[in-house]
Amino acid sequence: MDSGRLVVVSGPSGVGKSTVVGRALELTPQAWLSVSVTTRAPRPGEVDGVHYRFVDDATFDAMLQGSEFLEWAEFAGRRYGTPKAQVAWQRGRGRPVVLEIEVAGARQVRQADPSAFLVFIAPPSLAVLSARLQARGTESPDAIARRLAIAERELAAQDAFDQVIVNTDVEQAARALVASLA
Repeated sequence: MDSGRLVVVSGPSGVGKSTVVGRALELTPQAWLSVSVTTRAPRPGEVDGVHYRFVDDATFDAMLQGSEFLEWAEFAGRRYGTPKAQVAWQRGRGRPVVLEIEVAGARQVRQADPSAFLVFIAPPSLAVLSARLQARGTESPDAIARRLAIAERELAAQDAFDQVIVNTDVEQAARALVASLA
């Protein structure tokens, strides 16, 4: 069986990655979304093993020591990682695999697997991104300002990606992402 395509979706916090990826997966049920491991606490409504696998620092450290991650990164004071074994197993079954990760992680995946297809989800503008982050209602103004500063640096990196999708309309962005899964 052929190996499934590895598609890495990245972009600034609050750009709508999860919404776009979720809709793309509804349109492509054979695709599989990798569940990242994180040391951050769950947000309201998030379910362990569905949205993320929530672990403490000691567990994350043990996973690092065991070389269990395809990639990992620290973002906003928390660590995130993609379990290698799950990705390899799903790809081995011929399924397209989607990673929804930060820009630093996308770079690591490109190094580990040059065949990975990198997709950058961009906001229409920084003002729109700021409004989206504020609308979440989950972070302080200082945290939002830090995320926007990080977003500016991430936007500067989008040329290193194979495809850039500007998320002005979720349906259009999702359909563009679906085309990348083939």
